[in-house]
Amino acid sequence: MSKIKVKQEKSAIKRPQNQKRTLEALGLRKIGQVVEHDATPSILGMVEKVKHLVSTEEA
Repeated sequence: MSKIKVKQEKSAIKRPQNQKRTLEALGLRKIGQVVEHDATPSILGMVEKVKHLVSTEEA
């Protein structure tokens, strides 16, 4: 299974609660933090919901 790296680029301040929870579920807490996940449909769906706050790349 392929891996993706997700990096938080923008702040979650003044964002809806569901977007804050999605970032937390991805393991992101601070701007600049990078986490690595398997590229499962559920993870890709979470990334899609907060794509304006994060950047992704193949690992």
